[in-house]
Amino acid sequence: MKSDRLLSILLLLQTRGRVAAPELAERLEVSVRTIYRDIEALSASGVPVYAERGRRGGIALLPGYRTDVTGLTADESRALFILAAQGAHSALGLDSAFRSALRKVMAALPEPHRPAAELTSRRILVEASRWRGGPMPAVDLGVLQEAVLAERRLRLRYRHSGTDTPRTYTVDPYGLVSKAGVWYLVADRRAAPQLFRADRVREATLTDAPVRRRPGVRLADAWAVLKRQVEDRPGAVEATARVRRTHLDLFLRLCGNALTAPPDDDGHSEWITVRLGYGEVREARSLLSFADNVEVAGPPEIREELARCAAAITGVYGPPTGTP
Repeated sequence: MKSDRLLSILLLLQTRGRVAAPELAERLEVSVRTIYRDIEALSASGVPVYAERGRRGGIALLPGYRTDVTGLTADESRALFILAAQGAHSALGLDSAFRSALRKVMAALPEPHRPAAELTSRRILVEASRWRGGPMPAVDLGVLQEAVLAERRLRLRYRHSGTDTPRTYTVDPYGLVSKAGVWYLVADRRAAPQLFRADRVREATLTDAPVRRRPGVRLADAWAVLKRQVEDRPGAVEATARVRRTHLDLFLRLCGNALTAPPDDDGHSEWITVRLGYGEVREARSLLSFADNVEVAGPPEIREELARCAAAITGVYGPPTGTP
């Protein structure tokens, strides 16, 4: 609606100062011509807004002008009070700031919206971590966050999965992403996007050099590329297994990320066939936790790996040597 867009422009100008018309158009998903028409409408309604042309130009409000109108609808008010990913605020050192911001928003809300917003905060909670995910390692995001906000290059000592020795990289950070409770640094390394798990960073040092990102690439763009690479990466080793129906739900919860295709389920058979992809053979060891409720049909190298592991377990837990 035009009224919502006008209010959005007004609030953006209050918080950002001078903003270029193309940026406003991109944020509000309209044309630059529409933005200029909206500016004329705001001016006609008494808002002291003006446009400056030129390289350093843009659209701005007269200095000192403020409006107390929040413009929040009832649904928008409730949305602000759904506490999503509390751990994210804590990891960034923003817990107290977040609570303070919510108090200020509550005070600024129109009186009719306050009860619904307060009730929402007590009735809806979003927990970002997964069940049985295990305790998350402590992560110090201080230097990473500083580099992101200060627009500086970053030198990392980083330990890759499956290795003991950290490697050194100089990267150009785009930002931080929290996915299912795990923090990642999204950065360019040699002008190509790369993902770094924050809990594997052994040392992080800010350099004096300004960040050098690829032109026109934002955090969301780089994250989308990296996320697609992870999700679309085929497994180096493909396996076929049978899962007992009574354990299928649990199997899908714990091993669903390894599936390369939907389970072959006819709706009544005791055993369901699944196809799995692994980066390497040893990753299939997790299937042993299902005991005889999962049977791998192939390839032979995975069956042999599981047999070796099962024999080793039997050696640990079997009867002591010499027991009759």
